[in-house]
Amino acid sequence: MVTLMPPLPTIAPLRARSQSLAMLDAILCPDWEGRYFSYNAHWAPGQQMASMRDGQGSGYFLLFTQEGAILKGFAVDSPMNPFRSDLPCLWLGVLESVPSVFASFLTEPAFALEETTFCFWRQETDSTWQQGVINFPPSADPDGAQELLSLLCSEAHSYHRWAQDLYECDIPLAAVEAIFQHHPLTKSLLRKLNPELLWADLDADLAEIGYLSLSR
Repeated sequence: MVTLMPPLPTIAPLRARSQSLAMLDAILCPDWEGRYFSYNAHWAPGQQMASMRDGQGSGYFLLFTQEGAILKGFAVDSPMNPFRSDLPCLWLGVLESVPSVFASFLTEPAFALEETTFCFWRQETDSTWQQGVINFPPSADPDGAQELLSLLCSEAHSYHRWAQDLYECDIPLAAVEAIFQHHPLTKSLLRKLNPELLWADLDADLAEIGYLSLSR
């Protein structure tokens, strides 16, 4: 099977990374509409959901369940974008092999499955991430996954560089690394990341993301 899958972490580290990205965006961008990353620790009973949107139409949804995790993404500029055709249809092989344990994912309207250029999944019993058998078009990144998931697969310094450019502010790398390492959020750490943000301003985000915090 041909695979061009990015080097995704295993399920538990990926969940922690997704929470860290959402927590950092919540701190650096208090306006929810301006954020790239989000995380809902209470999506449904036994389920948590991470997402990313780039403001240009591309993004992903990542669902964590008791059976494992499944991720779908949509890259607007991908040659596998179904809307490049006059009769839009998903690229053959992208979703056909998704295991039945993730059936509810494929019917969830919020995930906009009609907008899909890649899909990866991993059951708790799998030793690696899986994807369908796909005849990819010629391209270094045909489904857009390499670019779209780059921060999800990278370390703190990559997010640090990206966030400083995006939010046009100086951010201490050590503070970003602390969140990437899933250290509890404290008032001291918050001040280093965004001295203008009050602890109370984060109450709703902390509850939704489920990120560990210590109010001191």
